[in-house]
Amino acid sequence: MEELQRAYSRLCKESGAEPQSLTLDTCRALGKLLQKEALLTELVLSDCMLSDEGATMLLQGLCVNTVVRFLDLKGNNLRAAGAEALGKLLRQNKSIQSLTLEWNSLGPWEDAFATFCGALAANSTLRQLDLRNNQISHKGAEELALALRSNASLQQLDLRWNHIGLLGGRALANCLPSNRTLWRLELAGNSIPSDVLRAVEQAMDRNQDRQATVRESQARAHILSKEVQHLREEKSKQFLDLMETIDRQRQEMAKSSTASAARVGRLQEALSERHSVISALKAKLQMAEAALALSEQKARDLGERLATAEQEQRSLAQRQAKEHRLELQEAADRESKLLRDLSAAQEKNLRLRNQVDELERKVKSQQEQLFLSRQELTTTSAELKMRAAQAEERLELEKTRSRQNLEDAEHLRFKEVEHMTRHLEESEKAMQDRVQRLEAVRLSLEEELSQVKAAALSERGRAEEELLKAKSQVRLEEQQRLAHLEEKLRLLAQARDEAQSACLQQKQMVADAQARASQLGLQVEGLRRRLEELQQELSNKDQEKAAEVTRVRLELQEQNGRLQAELTAQEALKEKAAALERQLKVIASDHREALLDRESENASLREKLRLKEAEIARIREEEAQRASFLQNAVLAYVQGSPLRTLSPPK
Repeated sequence: MEELQRAYSRLCKESGAEPQSLTLDTCRALGKLLQKEALLTELVLSDCMLSDEGATMLLQGLCVNTVVRFLDLKGNNLRAAGAEALGKLLRQNKSIQSLTLEWNSLGPWEDAFATFCGALAANSTLRQLDLRNNQISHKGAEELALALRSNASLQQLDLRWNHIGLLGGRALANCLPSNRTLWRLELAGNSIPSDVLRAVEQAMDRNQDRQATVRESQARAHILSKEVQHLREEKSKQFLDLMETIDRQRQEMAKSSTASAARVGRLQEALSERHSVISALKAKLQMAEAALALSEQKARDLGERLATAEQEQRSLAQRQAKEHRLELQEAADRESKLLRDLSAAQEKNLRLRNQVDELERKVKSQQEQLFLSRQELTTTSAELKMRAAQAEERLELEKTRSRQNLEDAEHLRFKEVEHMTRHLEESEKAMQDRVQRLEAVRLSLEEELSQVKAAALSERGRAEEELLKAKSQVRLEEQQRLAHLEEKLRLLAQARDEAQSACLQQKQMVADAQARASQLGLQVEGLRRRLEELQQELSNKDQEKAAEVTRVRLELQEQNGRLQAELTAQEALKEKAAALERQLKVIASDHREALLDRESENASLREKLRLKEAEIARIREEEAQRASFLQNAVLAYVQGSPLRTLSPPK
């Protein structure tokens, strides 16, 4: 404010005027200041006795001002020029909302007041107008009525203590049905009949009711828009939270899948190692079977049994992996279904947030239970895998023991066979020695041939008996060893049966875990049904809201229809105003032609005046030449006269 005062004082000093009084210079300075100053929102110049010229200068500055909202020009005796300046202000200014013109003289000047009313009809920002004590007649009231038919922003108009009369009151009453924004019109002290005043009051009441309904509908629309925006924000937040939880669950599932894949890979590696070990065992067994046919057959049977055990173990591992994958898939499906149900419930949960929060807590508890059950399932599967690994280790130990026993038996059998072969070789060597000795003695003892033959036969019988005894002893030892091997195989089969029973127990535990998962699925199904009930309630609420919105929309459409009817009426008024403007343009063109004629006459008169001035200048020049000639003649006469010698020098 101090900067405004300093600027005003500076402009007054530049124009040489006193800042304390409103003269033409101070009004000019104030108009210039209002063109640039952007801090003043209210301008009160009541009872300042402004002249028309000063008011015109001041209002010219306000034409380009965009800050002033309230203007008070009460008691300044504004007349025709002031009314025209006010009309120009209303046409150009887009910020003034309240204009006070009480105790002025705008009414008696009909043309200027008509200009003011035309500008009022085109104005779209003025809300309050005070025209008390302005000597407005019924013609001015008719102009105001025409302006009110086109104006769509004025809300309060004060016309008290004027000279409107019956005709002006009727004109104002007739224009009010076309105006939907004016809700206060003061007409006291204008000699208007009571029935016209009642009609005006009824029209004002209708406009007030209409304004109240419009404000209420706007308030409702604003509240609804705020609620919709709030719900959109809540929905977006819930959606983001849900997406975060889904991402976390996906990460956890990915981690669990990677861990299960790693476990399956390790199991496959162990199976491949076992397969390689079994193939090596088969090769060794085949080598052993090539040595002994019977042991080879039994070793082949043992290999077949081992292959069947491996096949069963592999099939068991595959079934367990498949069941684990199925369980993971079912858990993922259940989780996806739960997430879809939750997303649907969260999208439609607009007014039941508390219930949905409780339901979300329940769902979180169920998810925790599901997570706990999944952990139990993982722990049970891990225990099963550990037990399977222990069984496999036991089987491997038994296999290694049987293989060691087979190797030991083969080694012992090989030693015994070597011992028997050495014994047979020795006996054969002994027999050959004896035969050689007998052959050597045969030549000398041919006569004792029969005795020697008998001795040889008896010796041969004894040797055959000894050989049969050795073979029978070898067979007995072999049968004992085979019985021992069969006992070991029986023990291995018993261990395999124990491993199978452990696998059956593990399958039973898996079935129990599946039963628990089915129970959890039933609980999830109950929650899904509860969510569907909540969704139905939400859909009912949405239908009620849609019905309310359609009702408000119908009301707004009806109001729009009324507004369109008013717009058509305003367009008709605009057409009338355009016709009047065309008439004004014709009158202005005639006036312009008259002015042109006057200007041409003035130009001809100026030309004549110029010719007269040129003739006067020529005459003056001639007179000056004559005077100069006369002066020269006088001087020549004086110089040539005899009295020159007596005259003193100049």
